[in-house]
Amino acid sequence: MFRITTFTGKIAVLFSVVPMLAVQAAEPESSNWSRFRGPAGTGISSASNVPVEFGPSDVVWKTELPVVGHSSPVEWGDRIFVTGAKAQGESVERHVICVDAKSGKILWDQTAAVVAGETLHKMNSWATPSCVTDGERVVAFFGAGGLHCFDNAGVKQWSRDLGTFPGGWGVGASPIIFEEMVIQNCDAEGDSFLVALNKKTGEEIWRTPREAKPRGGWSTPIVIDVKGHQELVLNGEFGVAAYNPNTGEPLWTCTGFNGRGTPAPVWGHGLLYVVNGKSGDVYAVKPGGRGDVTKSHMAWHTDRRGGRDLPSPILVDDCLVAISMAGIATGYDAHTGEEWWKERLGGNYSGSPIAVGGKVYALAEDGSVMVIKAGKKYELVAKNELGGRSGEIFRSSLGVVGDELLIRSDRTLYRLR
Repeated sequence: MFRITTFTGKIAVLFSVVPMLAVQAAEPESSNWSRFRGPAGTGISSASNVPVEFGPSDVVWKTELPVVGHSSPVEWGDRIFVTGAKAQGESVERHVICVDAKSGKILWDQTAAVVAGETLHKMNSWATPSCVTDGERVVAFFGAGGLHCFDNAGVKQWSRDLGTFPGGWGVGASPIIFEEMVIQNCDAEGDSFLVALNKKTGEEIWRTPREAKPRGGWSTPIVIDVKGHQELVLNGEFGVAAYNPNTGEPLWTCTGFNGRGTPAPVWGHGLLYVVNGKSGDVYAVKPGGRGDVTKSHMAWHTDRRGGRDLPSPILVDDCLVAISMAGIATGYDAHTGEEWWKERLGGNYSGSPIAVGGKVYALAEDGSVMVIKAGKKYELVAKNELGGRSGEIFRSSLGVVGDELLIRSDRTLYRLR
């Protein structure tokens, strides 16, 4: 039993939160790392023998990419997909690249679009959203550069222009595949919407307007099962919202605490766990409601200070871990929100952590990887140095192929045993 502040600002005693559904976080649907943060979008890998300690001698291969970007690697079978961009005068080429998982050889490099280079935040790139693949096709999003689908041989299947995405920030939201649809978050400083397209043809199936005037579209949705139905959950500038993934119908909204809405939510114990992006309370929401559920379905919220949160949180058993851009990791009791520990990892962090075998792997911008065991107490398991080139920046999230790690810098892709 401990004290937390309710959203009304009063002090209350929280005894327990009764889990609604599963006890564990959502399990991956397959062994393929098919989208941003893995198959379920939660950062959890089912691999059993991923290395804990490694160094430059453990690099199986590294591939210099002909383009630059911050998208995270995704994988299906023996193929890895990344994106990148290259300035050509006032225009920017947007590329989708397929790499052989065994050798690191580039199998194909296709130009998805050539359009004017939109204004970016200094930490963003023209190729930040990650691809999604179902083993037959790969889909990539480039904001003003459009949404594009290729087959495994690199032949373009379709393209869609989704707008100009004004705002001066760039985009970061990755597409997901749900059943026969590609779903894309199109938040921007202007007309903002969530859209679903037929994954085979690119035909629009539904389009749902989003909140008025958000800062931009950086968060990637996840789909969860709630009492026999599915909900598509998306973080945003003003809080987290849920939609019917089949129709786009808005289901519920829960107001957040301090804007941006960049980190993707995570799911487990019957709760959605959300951090805002800017300094503000971390909170847990019970899904399944209707309308504004801020007062009725917010299970707990706990003060979270210390600057910006760009990485998405991760859930390991009963411990929710959130890592700030400044490298401060905090562990929370997933059931109550009690802060268990807070530790400085060192370095700066932009990519979202993953979890393998109960351990959290966090990639710093300098290429070092911290491995921690998360529970009621903090334990640093290993600090690993990749040995990348001087000037490389690591702002993507880690991927897993087999029992090995995929690490991408702005210009190099690494596979580690």
